[in-house]
Amino acid sequence: MEMESLASGTLAGTGSFSCDLCGYVLTMTSEGVLPRCPGCSSDSFTRTSLFGTARFKRMAPAEVDPAGGDALVQDTIAELHEPGRHLVFQDGATVRTMALSADSMRIGRSLSADLRFEDPTVSRRHAVLVREPDGVRVLDDRSLNGVFVNGKRVASQPLRDGDEILIGRYRLRFVDRAPAASAAGTEALRAE
Repeated sequence: MEMESLASGTLAGTGSFSCDLCGYVLTMTSEGVLPRCPGCSSDSFTRTSLFGTARFKRMAPAEVDPAGGDALVQDTIAELHEPGRHLVFQDGATVRTMALSADSMRIGRSLSADLRFEDPTVSRRHAVLVREPDGVRVLDDRSLNGVFVNGKRVASQPLRDGDEILIGRYRLRFVDRAPAASAAGTEALRAE
């Protein structure tokens, strides 16, 4: 059985589509335009089938270098001196910084999300960031495409300064400028 090949930007409809380059499986639950691959930015997909071969599997995106990243995002992080915890990410041509001031932050496509992405690779209820006594934790909120921290798919993960969170096609950098985090880092350096 031959599967239909599609390119990003095509009105694809519902179903699952496998990236021809890295194998990442993207599930579309409503009719919409097929985005670029969140794993490798490829624009070539093949419609997958539940009855097809072993190609139908969800794979993590390509390896992520936690210290690397886009130059604009890195410049914004370097200039960020405001105390607290922040998310820094590129949204189109602009770099956005969002402070984590509440006890939790919902991320998704829903109108009720605190951080809203209007993109088919993001679930309506994709992820939640929760403040804990010793930091911040990211939780996958039953998303279709998963939540990845530094290239690894996670259900629940405490975040450290510099961690990269992949939500659909968006790469968010967690920046921890909280006074307690700085003091803990200094203590750890003294112990070594």
